[in-house]
Amino acid sequence: MQAEGDASQRRLDVLTRHITPGGTAGSSTRAVSQHEQSVAPTLQRQPTAGNNAGVFAGQVVVITGAAKGIGEAAALGFAKEGAQLLLTDLDAAAVEQAAARCRQAGSPKVAVVAGDITAADAAAKIAGKIQAEFGRLDVLVNNAGYTWDGVIHKMGDKQWQAMLDVHVTAPFKLIQAVAPLMREAAKREQERQGQAAPRSIINISSTSGTHGNAGQANYAAGKAAIVGLTKTIAKEWGHVNVRCNAIAYGMIDTRLTRAKEGGEAISIAGEKVQLGIPGGDVLRELAVGTIPLARIGTAEEAAGAILMLASPWAGYITGQVLEVNGGSYM
Repeated sequence: MQAEGDASQRRLDVLTRHITPGGTAGSSTRAVSQHEQSVAPTLQRQPTAGNNAGVFAGQVVVITGAAKGIGEAAALGFAKEGAQLLLTDLDAAAVEQAAARCRQAGSPKVAVVAGDITAADAAAKIAGKIQAEFGRLDVLVNNAGYTWDGVIHKMGDKQWQAMLDVHVTAPFKLIQAVAPLMREAAKREQERQGQAAPRSIINISSTSGTHGNAGQANYAAGKAAIVGLTKTIAKEWGHVNVRCNAIAYGMIDTRLTRAKEGGEAISIAGEKVQLGIPGGDVLRELAVGTIPLARIGTAEEAAGAILMLASPWAGYITGQVLEVNGGSYM
């Protein structure tokens, strides 16, 4: 009995040393604490005017395709959490309106770049604006995109290439263009401070890219390609604390999933592209029957995933594809 009592006391002594700052194991606990303290300041930003208590206060966030739908909802979410924003979109009037709403929502500063994200000079133009207006970049959301559906045997080269250009080539070029503000800036911080501030890239994919979808060979290919790009960036830039993740959305209520008969369209290189799904209202009702949550997601719910992945709470998540689809494809 005495031996058992002695063993119990020894186990208690070991446990006490691990949880007591003055114990032998306490020194390792203190070492961890000191490391955490060296990292913790990287999660803190010097706030500017506006909402200086938000999660993204003092951070600069760039969102492409930010005038409507998920992009605008994400911009408003970041604005409410104190982020400074640069919004880009093809629709100049709409993106200016979105910027005004973001200022009202609490963003201390909002800049705008209007134009085609697939234009040859688009990436350089956006990167130049970021440098001129903010001088830094913390979060990049590659959200711009649209659908141009057609069956494989009838799809033309222009229709095919357009989806690759907007969904993977444009994000690739923009990430390259902002590398000095993300990767190189992080390297300098690492050299000076031993730890780079956290930065995040979020690329928007789709369940069409992760699972395929009839009538969307071009769109599915582009959205699958962005997943490969995402994982590669995560591996190449992770050592300087730049995370990169993708979000694959399912059925979200935007103009891309509403009835094509509604008449909304965009002009791409002088060509009118009708947005939406033929007979969309019927197909949406059918889709609801396959979704465990039994409803279509909102743009705000979709945007929530973007904010989560950009936040400090996702600090150890990189190279992942988060499916936001109400439980579809389980």
